[in-house]
Amino acid sequence: MKKWIIGLFAMLMSVAALAAVNVNTATQQELETLKGIGPVKAKAIIDYRSKNGPFKSQADLVNVPGIGEKTVEKLKADLAVSGGTSTAAAKVAAKGTATTATTAAPAAAQQAGKQAKPAAPAAPVPAAKKP
Repeated sequence: MKKWIIGLFAMLMSVAALAAVNVNTATQQELETLKGIGPVKAKAIIDYRSKNGPFKSQADLVNVPGIGEKTVEKLKADLAVSGGTSTAAAKVAAKGTATTATTAAPAAAQQAGKQAKPAAPAAPVPAAKKP
């Protein structure tokens, strides 16, 4: 039993070690999963990315107000500038959000200053034919 628990713990730690957050595609919640990045720094990263385009390297993060070389060096193993955010980081971020797709679309449209369109109803499934 003890070996099983130790093995499970080791497996969980290895998954956490492989978690990488793509600073070019991550949401604020995903960025906040990084050690040393809170809501203010996460928003600063997103604002910088929106204004200046995608980061070309991890070192470009030092251009974000509030983030220095030491922070970038500490986060190097957990950052990516290409590919996607790993599922481990995405799950942590998803766990922390209560926003669903039905509430996110109108909020995003309102933030963009547009009128939100209601979601289209799902198409009915045709009945199966009997042989």
